Order: sequence, then structure tokens, then C-alpha cells
Amino acid sequence: MEERLKKRPNIESLFADYIEVVRKLRKECPWDREQTHQSIRHSLIEEAYEVVESIDHGNLGELKLELGDLLLHVVLHSIMAEEESAFTIENVVSESSAKLIRRHPHVFGNTKVRDSKDVLNNWEKIKLSEGRKSLMDGVPKKMPSLLRAHRLQEKASKVGFDWKRKEDVWQKVVEEIDELHTAERKRSHDHLEEEYGDLLFALVNYARFLKINPESALGRSTKKFARRFQRIEGEIRKRGKKLEHSTLEEMDAIWNEGKKLEKKS
Repeated sequence: MEERLKKRPNIESLFADYIEVVRKLRKECPWDREQTHQSIRHSLIEEAYEVVESIDHGNLGELKLELGDLLLHVVLHSIMAEEESAFTIENVVSESSAKLIRRHPHVFGNTKVRDSKDVLNNWEKIKLSEGRKSLMDGVPKKMPSLLRAHRLQEKASKVGFDWKRKEDVWQKVVEEIDELHTAERKRSHDHLEEEYGDLLFALVNYARFLKINPESALGRSTKKFARRFQRIEGEIRKRGKKLEHSTLEEMDAIWNEGKKLEKKS
């Protein structure tokens, strides 16, 4: 098998060899043999995030490697299921292919579409026809909350349950800010948390109308905060001081100086 891998075979042979490599690890490697669906579920999420990070960095070399790590999880979970006589990797590939064909009738059938919006609307209708009881089904509860809110709102909008005007969405944001302030005065933590969540949900809606992904936007702001704070740490060290012995005024001055430098660059 090692000789075949060196000869750069076609994709069918290459993928078949890859599956056999993973099967061999599953049988002969003590660590791989001990793993279960549950034990490596967090690693699967971690690998997906590493794929996203390589995309964000525009590093295609790294993306190639990270996609390989993600593929390993797809194959490994499939082999585990095969051992339990639940399904095989062939089932995974064939059912995925059939689903792609079924959900693209404008490519593989006679359905006419005008644009990508029609494609997405048809996609949701087809998913419902496949047996799902709700449009809300299929959005994982384990997704980061900002992403999940954004996705649920998108799904509802596909069937017309949406705001008509961006200005009305912003008015809802203002309304939720007022309700949050009111809840703050009532001193009920549960109610305060609920109203804060409603405000975030309204902001996610507004982001959608601005065609902004809230998770990406918050990620950029978080990265910017970390970068600017690390500059404060570096400047304080240069002065021979410790961060905890510095004043807020000193840190603010360094922060603002850093902002000005960023704008110039």
C-alpha cells in the first residue's frame, strides 16, 4: 500500500488507501483503538475551528493540512460506526451525494431559479419535504449562540418571517436597550439576563440587515482588543513597571496612542 501511495494514484484509489490507513490505525494503535464518538467529539470541533482560522489567515498551505485533519475525523467516525454495524463510509458518501443532487434541482433537474436567493428558499423547502417538522430543526444547539441566532433568523426569513425595513430593526434594538435599563432597576438577575439576551438577538438581526456576520464581527473586535491590550503590556514592561502597579490613566494613554498609530498605518 505504501508503494501505491507514492505513485499518486487516481482519487478513488487514493481515498480507498486513506480509509485503509485509518482502519489499520484503529486496529493496531492503542490510542486510536480506545477512542469513541464521544471521546473525540471536542477534537472534531477544534479541527473545524483550525480550518476556519487558516481561511481567516489566507494561508492555503495550512488550509490543506487542516482539511486533512478534518477528513480524518469524518473517516474515523465512519469506521467506528461501521464497527457497530450502524453505517459505513460508503453510506456517508453516497447519501451526501444524493442529498446534494436532491437539493439542487436547478442543476440536476428542471427547476428554474433567478438568483442565489431562490436557491436558498428552495433549499429550505426541500429540507422540510424530507421530513423535518420545523425550519428550526437542523441548527445545532451546540453552535456558538451568535452564529445560531443568525442562522435561525436566516431560516425564518426564507419563508417571509422577517422585518421589512432596516430602520424598524434598529428601532427594535433601541427598544431592547430601554427594556434592559428597566430590568436593571428591578434587580432580578434572571430577568436582566433575559433582556440582555433579547438585546443581543436584536443586534444579530440588525447585523443580518447590514450583511454582517455577528460572530465574525465580534471575533475581529476581540482580536483588536487583545492586540491593543498586549501593546499596553509591552509598553508598561519597557518602563520597568508591572501592569498591576500602573494606573488606569497610564494604560488609557497607551491605548489611545496605539489607536492613533493603527489609524495612521
